[in-house]
Amino acid sequence: METSTEQARPEEVVVVRLGGCRYAVPMPAVAEVGRPPSLTRVPGLPAWVAGVANWRGRVLAVLDLRPLLAAEPSSLDRRGRLVVLSRNGVSAGLLTEGVEGTTDVDAEALEPALANLPDTAGALLAGQVTDAAGPLGVLDLEALFALADDLPRPRRASA
Repeated sequence: METSTEQARPEEVVVVRLGGCRYAVPMPAVAEVGRPPSLTRVPGLPAWVAGVANWRGRVLAVLDLRPLLAAEPSSLDRRGRLVVLSRNGVSAGLLTEGVEGTTDVDAEALEPALANLPDTAGALLAGQVTDAAGPLGVLDLEALFALADDLPRPRRASA
């Protein structure tokens, strides 16, 4: 008896703008989208950590990936949005220049990320696809949440 292989279904993604380029964030990881809150900068953290915010009564780390994607950070205008991502009980906010909507990405159409990208950008991408609006970088959520491993650890006061 032959077993039929299940065809990969297209994955729904949220299309965001970062540094003037388009990126796809897998829909299952998107908890909500809202206006960017006021941020408190935390000294000693890398430039890609925009700060922390009070989001619905809890402290939320807010990331700005544009420095890692070799894009010029600019101030966000009224189209700017915060995309709150959640994975395995961990939440983080992603500052974006805007949200274009949703689309489907076929995993079989995924091409490798461009070789001329800086290492920091290539490490954050699972690949890219091209649709009618042009290239779309697909963010790798494992790599995104693994950025926390690169953060300095707080020092404990000795007693």
